[in-house]
Amino acid sequence: MTTTAERTATSRRAQLKFVLILGGLSAFGPLSIDMYLPALPRMAEDLRAADSTVQLTLSAFIVGLALGQLVLGPLSDALGRRRPLLAGLVLYVVGSVLCAVSPDAWLLVGARFVQSLGAAAGVVIARATVRDLYSGTAMTKFFSTLMLVSGLAPILAPLIGGQLLNWTSWRGVFVALTVFGAVLLAVVVFFLPEPSPVRVPARLGQVMRTYGRLVADRSFAGYALASGLLFASMFAYISGSSFALQGVYGLSPQAYSVVFGVNGVGIVLAGQLNGRLVGRVSERALLSSGLLLGVVGGAFVLASAVFRAPLALLLVSLFLLVSSIGLVMPNASSLALASHARSAGAASALLGVLQFVVGAAATPLVGLGGPGTAVPMAATMAGFAVLALVAYLVLTRKSQPAGLIGEA
Repeated sequence: MTTTAERTATSRRAQLKFVLILGGLSAFGPLSIDMYLPALPRMAEDLRAADSTVQLTLSAFIVGLALGQLVLGPLSDALGRRRPLLAGLVLYVVGSVLCAVSPDAWLLVGARFVQSLGAAAGVVIARATVRDLYSGTAMTKFFSTLMLVSGLAPILAPLIGGQLLNWTSWRGVFVALTVFGAVLLAVVVFFLPEPSPVRVPARLGQVMRTYGRLVADRSFAGYALASGLLFASMFAYISGSSFALQGVYGLSPQAYSVVFGVNGVGIVLAGQLNGRLVGRVSERALLSSGLLLGVVGGAFVLASAVFRAPLALLLVSLFLLVSSIGLVMPNASSLALASHARSAGAASALLGVLQFVVGAAATPLVGLGGPGTAVPMAATMAGFAVLALVAYLVLTRKSQPAGLIGEA
């Protein structure tokens, strides 16, 4: 007969296992995008391709990541999570191998698209699996814990990629991604049971009706747009901060890397703070606080850029805005998925696609002012933070969905 302490220890070990596995799956996107960025100039030279052609490898990956989620999310609702996930992981490994051996840039673009379809399975099914296993505040706490693992990926990926380039070529970066995918494939095969007993039809008409129902759900749309629009601020920061901080404010590449890493740690810390507060403070209150923090941070970022305030004020403002992601994403994801247990895969797909589509729309706005100014980046970040808060306030309504297992 097991004691309470033994049951608690077993439960914690099981949760740690899920955190590591699902965190690894969630990290596919940032690892696959950020790890090879330091190698882009070498790739263009090695493949004798224009920079714009090599940059298409990034565009192809983002498009495939969005389309793959739209397909694999509903498919996992119909077939269960394991089979689409295993197929996706195999596809990721195959795509990574093709990337490593691609003889020219256009074949590399195609290989990146194949790789991204596999990565989409990890991203969308990890989020849906959390909904299968948890509900209520327990789901929000788990999403917050998950950020400790997945939130470190965009911080560490460029550093890992840069270090790999010290002793291997860009092809070695894709070999490392192949190994990462293969390890996760083995872990899922042996340690991740089927979490979703619910099955819904996978016919095209039914899938489209499911997506239509989700889009028409004001509450879901509000939470999804709030997270997607704030994520667009993050995209603007990622695409514009290196030019603004180095070109305008004179930071060295090393100093910029430190700033980028500190802001990434801010996301992780905010996520862990959220996990400690949820249960004592409602998810909606925490989400509202995160969105307000983003607006305040965005306003100060814009003011700092417009009036050329001291660098310290800009850095603190950026930290506030970027860290707000750690409060917004767990609560918005939990609240958006709460009422959609039967279609968690489709709902997870829409959440993920919105982040990338809106984020991709924000990226070109950063360069409108040309070099020598941080105002376009700051205005884009502040504007999308405000839009996120407005979408949340206009579209959402307070709801208390019934809990499933794991509610605490």
